[in-house]
Amino acid sequence: MLYTEHIKDNKLFLRLYRKGKYTATEYFTAYYMPNKLPFNRFGITAGKKIGSAVVRNRAKRILREAYRKNELSMPIGYDIVFVARPGIVGAKTGDIERVLLSKVIKSMRSENVGADIIRPKKL
Repeated sequence: MLYTEHIKDNKLFLRLYRKGKYTATEYFTAYYMPNKLPFNRFGITAGKKIGSAVVRNRAKRILREAYRKNELSMPIGYDIVFVARPGIVGAKTGDIERVLLSKVIKSMRSENVGADIIRPKKL
C-alpha cells in the first residue's frame, strides 16, 4: 500500500478502541484517530464470532483489498482499525468498497478531526 503501514502493536489497537472515533456498518466497524504522521497506519481484526479461521481470513482479505483500492480517497495522517462483524461473511468486495466510500471516508472527512497532509506526488 502506498501511504500506509500496518499496525502490529496491541497498544495502538487498544488506544484506538478507547480514544478513537468510530463508524459502525453492517459489515465492519472502523475506528480511526489522527496520528500526526505523513502516512496512515492500518489494522484489521476478526474475532471468533465471525466463524472459522477460513472465514476470518477471507473477511480480513476482503477488508484489506477494499482499503487498498480506496487508499487514495482516504485522508492521510490517521490510524485506522477495521473490526469485522458477522454480516461480512457473505459479502463481496464491491459491497465493502461501497460502504467504505459512503460511510467511513465520509465520516472521517466530516469529523475534521485532524488536518489532512498533502500527498507526495508519485515519481
